Amino acid sequence: MTVTVSLFQGPERAGDVDANLAALDDAARRAASAGASILVTPEMSVSGYDIGDLVLERAEPFDGPIFEKVSTIARSHGLAIVYGYPESSGESVFNSVQVVDASGLSIARYRKTHLFGELDRAHFTRGPELLVQFDFGGLRCGLLTCYDVEFPETVRAHADAGTQWLIVPTGLMTPFEIIATHVVPTRAYESQLFVTYVNRCGTETSLTYCGLTCAVAPGGADLARAGAHEELLTVDLDPAELARSRAVNTHLADRRTDLYPTGPSRAEQETDR
Repeated sequence: MTVTVSLFQGPERAGDVDANLAALDDAARRAASAGASILVTPEMSVSGYDIGDLVLERAEPFDGPIFEKVSTIARSHGLAIVYGYPESSGESVFNSVQVVDASGLSIARYRKTHLFGELDRAHFTRGPELLVQFDFGGLRCGLLTCYDVEFPETVRAHADAGTQWLIVPTGLMTPFEIIATHVVPTRAYESQLFVTYVNRCGTETSLTYCGLTCAVAPGGADLARAGAHEELLTVDLDPAELARSRAVNTHLADRRTDLYPTGPSRAEQETDR
């Protein structure tokens, strides 16, 4: 059976939390009408991303008011929702992604592990756990956020752990379009899994987001791709396609893991001194 997925590249005009939740609600309504069973939204989709110290003001626990509102939206439209928000936990704030199922329950939560420049490091703590997975529609799903997918090790770790569909909310800005157009398809191909890379669009403070949200098959081909502006894509993911691709592209099975170093790199060793 295929999984019908909607990818929301928006809202193009990011606002306060209530405005962003209203945009998410409308996208969920349209996704449900299109037959989707799950809606994926961008990095920090509810709070805004390039918003300076507002990130700290809008941060809240994983089960706070934002969760309650997204849970209500999921139940109302009868589909699961993947959304991004700043998560407060003790004295730390994480760049987090949470998955709420159609009954409104939280089924997965991931904290971004690889922080991008001062945009992330000025406000967030690095997440401590790379492999966060959940099952949906017959597929083993994994979560990463934006910069995380630019490291081949992260995606390969997911493939080794059994991830079949990698969900990557992102906030990719110009001039880094090459990540969406070349790196993400390469990650899908080299690790043989579906990747949905869901970006923001429009401008926010100092950033211009480049859009290019995409769903990529394990063979590296686009199943769907957005342009630069607000858009809702709906696509079917077929587990049988994954099996066919892995039968032809046997990279995972053909690796010489007996020859690959497993210890820290020289750069890591130098950093630790």
